[in-house]
Amino acid sequence: MSPAEKDNRLPVKILLFLGKPFYLFITYFLIFIVTSVYFFKNIFSKTKSGIVFFRPTVRIPKAVSFLLLLLLFLLSITSFALNEILVDLPSPNDLLTRNQKVSTKIYDRNGQLLFKIYKKENRTPIKLSSLPKHVIDATLAAEDAEFYSHHGFSVKGIIRAVQKFLKEEKVTGGSTITQQLIKNSLLTSEKTLERKIKEIVLAIQVEREFSKDQILEMYLNEVSYGGTAYGIQEASQLYFSKDAFSLNLYEASFLAGLPKSPSRLSPFFGNIDDAFSRQKEVLKLMEVNKFISNDERANAQNSVLNFAPNKIDIKAPHFVMYVKSLLIEMFGEEVIEQGGLDVITTLDLEMQKNAEGVVKNEVESLKNLNVGNGASLIIKPKTGEILAMVGSFDYFNGDLGSNINLTLTPRQPGSSIKVVNYSFALSRSFTAATILSDTPVTFDIPGQSPYSPKNYDGKFRGNLTLRSALAESRNVPAVKVLASHGVDQMFTTGKAMGITTWDNPSNFGLSLTLGGGEVRLIDLAQVYSVIANYGKKIPLNPVLKITNYKGKIIYENKCALNPKDCESTSIIDERVAFILTDILKDNKARTPAFGSRSLLVIPNHPEVAVKTGTSNNLRDNLAIGFNQEYLVAAWVGNNDYSPMKKVASGLTGATPIWNKIMKSLIEQEKSLDWEVPEGLVKLRICASTGTLTCEGCPVVRLEWFLKENAPKKYCSPEWFNKESPTPSPTTP
Repeated sequence: MSPAEKDNRLPVKILLFLGKPFYLFITYFLIFIVTSVYFFKNIFSKTKSGIVFFRPTVRIPKAVSFLLLLLLFLLSITSFALNEILVDLPSPNDLLTRNQKVSTKIYDRNGQLLFKIYKKENRTPIKLSSLPKHVIDATLAAEDAEFYSHHGFSVKGIIRAVQKFLKEEKVTGGSTITQQLIKNSLLTSEKTLERKIKEIVLAIQVEREFSKDQILEMYLNEVSYGGTAYGIQEASQLYFSKDAFSLNLYEASFLAGLPKSPSRLSPFFGNIDDAFSRQKEVLKLMEVNKFISNDERANAQNSVLNFAPNKIDIKAPHFVMYVKSLLIEMFGEEVIEQGGLDVITTLDLEMQKNAEGVVKNEVESLKNLNVGNGASLIIKPKTGEILAMVGSFDYFNGDLGSNINLTLTPRQPGSSIKVVNYSFALSRSFTAATILSDTPVTFDIPGQSPYSPKNYDGKFRGNLTLRSALAESRNVPAVKVLASHGVDQMFTTGKAMGITTWDNPSNFGLSLTLGGGEVRLIDLAQVYSVIANYGKKIPLNPVLKITNYKGKIIYENKCALNPKDCESTSIIDERVAFILTDILKDNKARTPAFGSRSLLVIPNHPEVAVKTGTSNNLRDNLAIGFNQEYLVAAWVGNNDYSPMKKVASGLTGATPIWNKIMKSLIEQEKSLDWEVPEGLVKLRICASTGTLTCEGCPVVRLEWFLKENAPKKYCSPEWFNKESPTPSPTTP
């Protein structure tokens, strides 16, 4: 099971949530049944008027005897269970004397430290009395508005948490500020009923031991605000370069929203859009709880946040934050921050540095074309290992948007998505020699405006083979192919190959094959890896091994250790994957569109297959290509979706990034051709008709066919004598 995968079955979740008390109850209940049977059979003697126990003078009715036994049983297991739960309960005074937790370290595949996640350093205590009222109010509104009125736990909160668990199968929420302080400081992060009971008991004790202000002060100095910032003072310094006592309402409400999910909401490590949405939520809660007025809320929302430069010591930052998010899904945030895990990732830091340099240099050279950002990925198709992930051209350039990981952000893939459409077509009766018509067409779709697809150059090429249509990236033939089998088929195939952003086929039309549905670059890499793996899907995985601080291995990527152990799913016919690869590496077939010496060619490596893509509005430009060892994907565009100027796919934009990275990976390696799967035949065909060649055919070429789809007819010599040849397509 990869780090991104978890067991989401409801029965498993329930058992994990109930924990030790549940198992104790079952055990003692079984003991009770056995004991009761023994008692009634061997000790009790039955008479007409009742039960006699060692023949006493007082007769005890059966019902009373049973209830007494049941009461004794319940008292015994309750006492035992509570003892098991509370025997090692920490003291509330441990809040003042406790040791800090162990850091989690993330390494590259060669043991080079990328980042340390910890709770020990980067904490500067601050007095509650020194904080502005709106800092305190924002925290109370966001986390526990009833803090000053409850006694450590909230009955309403517990009921809400139970309802959420029953409705959404999620063990979340319901904790007061006191409980959160205890959970973060004194207890483990396991989500069980046992831990929850401890938490509530300790919360009551802490409330008796400390004043409300003391508890709130400890919480504000303890809680995580993302990254290495623990406590309100360090968070204020990290994000705004100021002391917490100088925070204004807008800044305070922003920080107050982060503890809900520090990794996801941190502006330096997570999703800035989600962070701003959470801030609006906090301001609304402040208004609802009468901490601020409607006007104050409106003024705050219209303010502008001035973030400090991001100066975190971190290597491969976008990759590290991606791995961290997967680890949190797998183990929970507290374990990652406190559990002392050693995480060996698949990343190769030297490859990463090279890719970062290539992306940065290319983006800076394209400023005159209004290209503001770029991204790239390197993966090993055979094992799914992510070797490099560059989420933006410069993570530390001071621009807030630079921390957005563009490899994980949905963008329009342009023509690079056509392989999904052609994967399905070639799996049916289409062949690489099928004649497609690149001529004007208008589709009348009920309830929609007429759709007339155009080619990138605004021209039409007439009849051409499917090989040429894909290699030259002609739009109109691709739309006609999609129309022949329907959007649903491409949608289903794309989802199976690895696309996670397509939610409903009814949301898309025929433009889907031209990039009309947004796709993450990492998903597109997964799609192309299916083709590179002869039709088999091996999930992408950024982790090699995870051990705890005691050295115990708790996860190991067996696929990376031995490709024979990889769990794969067959998505498309291996022969179809081979034909697609053969088309994408065919420089001669793409020459009419890109020229014979474009940057899509890697010298001395004719085995490399590659495809470009550019959205119609010039907001996204991509290049993605592979051989049997490496797959490289590249993207350029702008975070704000503003259009670029004209980008020539074979010369500028993403293609140079792809070319330089791929060349650096394989220029010293030998060219390794693709093995031909069984069930394929190679025949001489007439490119003008898609049929077997005949005398007089102007263009003869060799073409691959699925054995069952191989043409059996020869073209007719008379056909070439026609003044305006219009061959009948050999499509279904």
